Amino acid sequence: MTSHAYEVALFGEFFAHDLPAILNRFTLHSESAHQMHAREVVFEPFDAQYQRDSGTEPVLLRARKELLEPDSKWLLYSYLKPESVRVHPEATVRPWATCQVVGEALEFASALGYVRRSQIYKRGYVFRRGNLVIQMFQQEHADPKTGKPIPAHPDTLWEVEVKTAAPVRNTQETPLSQSLDAVLEVQLLMKGLLDLRRQDV
Repeated sequence: MTSHAYEVALFGEFFAHDLPAILNRFTLHSESAHQMHAREVVFEPFDAQYQRDSGTEPVLLRARKELLEPDSKWLLYSYLKPESVRVHPEATVRPWATCQVVGEALEFASALGYVRRSQIYKRGYVFRRGNLVIQMFQQEHADPKTGKPIPAHPDTLWEVEVKTAAPVRNTQETPLSQSLDAVLEVQLLMKGLLDLRRQDV
């Protein structure tokens, strides 16, 4: 039996007027913070519709590249269906695989039999806390003609993802409970300011 590597995550969103208070609290409780501007492209298998018609949810492939780091490489990653809410009611736990791609990830995905479904840009902040990464961002849509990001409207909702920075294997040395405790600790720290919760995505 293969042992999956997992991501443990909580999600939230807030209005722009709460940004200073939430930014301060995350900064206070993190080891580092920096700005982020990432491009994310979502691919689906070329036969995705056929899979859906057959009652199977296709596995999507995601490509992400950090635009503020000049030498950043594309990261390809994929999630499987989250574990049942009965097993993990307090956070989203889902099998997660990643690989770094040297060169053009979008061509690589096509060669694997995937077609581009959508792309967005995310602009905001990244915080590191232990083995967690906290991303706080507004989504920017791509200009249909140029593909370049269109700045988000100031009132656009901010989204937050608190998650394990790297895939976690559920072993005696690194039990999933450690990662669950870490994300729940952040949930507690943000209580009263930001509601972080499990979601099935």
